[in-house]
Amino acid sequence: MSTSTALPDLRTTASAFALYGHYVTGASHGSGHINDTYVVEFDQAGVRVRYHLQRVNHRIFKNVPDLMDNIRRVCVHAATKAESGGGRADSRRCLVLVPTRQGLPCHQDEAGSWWRCYLFIEGARTHDLIEHPGQAREAARAFGAFQNLLADLPGARLHETIPDFHHTRRRFDTLRAAIASDRNNRAARARSEIAFALAQEDLVDVLLDLQARGEIPERVTHNDTKLNNVMIDDTTGEGLCVIDLDTVMPGLALYDFGDMVRSATNSAVEDDPDPAQVKARLPVFEALVEGYLASAGAFLTDAERAHLAFSGRLITFEIGIRFLTDFLEGDVYFKTKRPEHNLDRARNQFALVHSLEAQQSVMEAFVQRQPRP
Repeated sequence: MSTSTALPDLRTTASAFALYGHYVTGASHGSGHINDTYVVEFDQAGVRVRYHLQRVNHRIFKNVPDLMDNIRRVCVHAATKAESGGGRADSRRCLVLVPTRQGLPCHQDEAGSWWRCYLFIEGARTHDLIEHPGQAREAARAFGAFQNLLADLPGARLHETIPDFHHTRRRFDTLRAAIASDRNNRAARARSEIAFALAQEDLVDVLLDLQARGEIPERVTHNDTKLNNVMIDDTTGEGLCVIDLDTVMPGLALYDFGDMVRSATNSAVEDDPDPAQVKARLPVFEALVEGYLASAGAFLTDAERAHLAFSGRLITFEIGIRFLTDFLEGDVYFKTKRPEHNLDRARNQFALVHSLEAQQSVMEAFVQRQPRP
């Protein structure tokens, strides 16, 4: 959740970065629930230029310098690849990190808060809801291109900003521990959800076992592939730039695709308290596959392609058990607005698991029909 609601001294914070001209104004921006995001505006020789200032939530991200080292490497690599391909770095297609006046990727203020700064991408915006399959196609194409871009990232392995973020076995074992302790006496209210979750244990090791056998490789992945983490061009509708790089770290390509399926295909918002409203929309799934394979198909292994449909079911189940675990533990991680908010979210995700399972053979057949590069 956001670290603060009060507007900080943005002029002083901005002065720590290599920004030129005269500070004009600053304001809150966006609807994120983790970091605090602001837009500051500078007058540079009569031209108004905007920048994003973000205060990183160091309660969630314990090692901000490591996190920012990941982001710096990713941004530099993206710009380098664009220039080596005969073009120039396009500040609308990859994030441009503005360094501090000391040349560092982030700034720590006197209160101990960590800040970073990006160029503001003009003429594009994010969307919270899928309005038509074309948006899903563009978002998936952008995320696939992002994975492809980082397939040859040089240097050491990226830092794990949140260790075991998508390790489904450990998430499942954490749920079992929460059920066993039931320290908030909530298990009785979630009896059917607990029974459903425990009955799905055969799902949790599928991708982990494939990775252990070497059939799917570790890659650099985004790990938060919601539609609202892609900037969509206001005029063309093209997916321009992947943003929110805090969780870029080692992972599986299928985690990213699976979370796209989870977040985009649901016919209801993820906390709709009525599971009957939840259905996986097949046209949106098909658009995701088309967009993703258009940009990522060349580097995916046969095992990765074969498990695209399954990955949506797995990640939806994983997020569902995370909501259920948080409900049992007393709502300590996800922000809630009502007493059974996390339980509603878990029911919603489990209903989506049912729908994805019912349509999995149709989804797999669609993937198989797609041309290979």
